[in-house]
Amino acid sequence: MVPRQVSRRRGERRLPRSFYRRDPRDVAPELLGKLLVAGDRAGRIVEVEAYCGAEDPGSHAFRGPTPRNASMFGPPGLLYVYFTYGMHWCANVVCGDEGVGVAVLLRALAPRRGLAAMRLDRPAARRDVDLCSGPARLCQAMRIDGGLDGTDLVVAQHGITVVDDGTPPPARPGRGLRVGLSRGEDLPYRWWVEGDPNVSRPPVVARERAG
Repeated sequence: MVPRQVSRRRGERRLPRSFYRRDPRDVAPELLGKLLVAGDRAGRIVEVEAYCGAEDPGSHAFRGPTPRNASMFGPPGLLYVYFTYGMHWCANVVCGDEGVGVAVLLRALAPRRGLAAMRLDRPAARRDVDLCSGPARLCQAMRIDGGLDGTDLVVAQHGITVVDDGTPPPARPGRGLRVGLSRGEDLPYRWWVEGDPNVSRPPVVARERAG
């Protein structure tokens, strides 16, 4: 792996570990509007999902630590990267206390820097709004793969970090059900920036429960 120099602009502040050391359902909506930076590429986070460990049947950590999910049980602020469907990488930020196994999946970005390089790595994307509109597309565009699993975002290890450039999260983000789950599909742990064209899927809202 070739280390990347993080391209951080004036006014951009890396998120401290304390930001991540909370319940992922609190961290997730506050990540909206932050910038994911990977070398000279950057995108604004516009869609996320929270995964809540042992209490969440949709979480990789539901049954405890494994070699695959070990980073999810690490210190808050790590990057947990996993392979899915035999072809795609997905990236999460680890939250909570070390050993708990909770995280936030990064589902979509609005590309902001390095678009020419993103287009080269995402030749199937016909429009710029398709570059990072989904967790696998996001990883392709930002060149995130399994070699970056366990990367420490707080210290910008390998040139990857999350920064606050002063853009606040939306006061009323969209909220609904997570995408593509066979378990835990009834939990409204997905948040997005309303009206943003880079959001990966139409809103899926929870049905009201009778009784």
